[in-house]
Amino acid sequence: MNILEEIVAFKKIEIAERKSNVPANALENRPFFQFRRRSLKDSIRKPDSTGIIAEFKRKSPSKGIINDHADVRVTTSAYCRSGVSGLSVLTDSNYFGGSDADLIQAREVNDIPILRKDFIVDEYQIIEAKSIGADVILLIAAALDPKNLVELATFAKQMELEVLMEVHSLKELENNLSDQIDLIGVNNRNLKTFQTSIATSLELADHIPSDFVKISESGISNPSTIIELSQAGFEGFLIGENFMATNDPGKACAQFINDIESVKSSNSSLKSSSQGRNVSQNKVS
Repeated sequence: MNILEEIVAFKKIEIAERKSNVPANALENRPFFQFRRRSLKDSIRKPDSTGIIAEFKRKSPSKGIINDHADVRVTTSAYCRSGVSGLSVLTDSNYFGGSDADLIQAREVNDIPILRKDFIVDEYQIIEAKSIGADVILLIAAALDPKNLVELATFAKQMELEVLMEVHSLKELENNLSDQIDLIGVNNRNLKTFQTSIATSLELADHIPSDFVKISESGISNPSTIIELSQAGFEGFLIGENFMATNDPGKACAQFINDIESVKSSNSSLKSSSQGRNVSQNKVS
């Protein structure tokens, strides 16, 4: 059993316990269930969007503790001030140290789209996501068969939530395309081996239909990588560990976004200079 299979097996047991403690109709009575939803798709596609989805994550199975002292309200608010297009909040407790309370607190202090990052395998979790203030849910193709995935995506749309489908291979992508999905994320980290490579996103970019917002996830630590991924057609970039592994994730996020603009400006200047030289050479010849 690989780590993804282990997580899914544990998640199913956890969901059964949650259902027995808090029935679905009780979740529907929570204040955030009627909350106005925000579109991550629209946010990313705004003309001035950074495309950055900044993640709040305390730990992971591959890295262990990443940051166990960051305050979710302070950190996510700082992310928003930096100009991110969306937030991602881990709610899995056993493997990632998150909780529903983390997303609730992020929702209370922020007015941008929030992705509930978890291993969703049951409709109950989608009702939970809406009840804690999420705008988007994650469906991992590697954790679901195509029939389950489209059923869960359809249910999420009925709940007025957007759906981010995560894939790791061309086969997963082609087997799970559906008009019930809003965004497609390519996870550069293989959830079975935890090895990371940006090449995964670059290899799949041209295979993702333009109807879907293309998101590159994990392993992004250099502003120049954002430029490379943008040129390949990606509009969104989910980044967590690169920020959370610092003493001040919000500050790290702001610096990263500033560095992206600097790289863009530098590239633009080099392009203009090159074009100018070409024009001059043509005149001489």
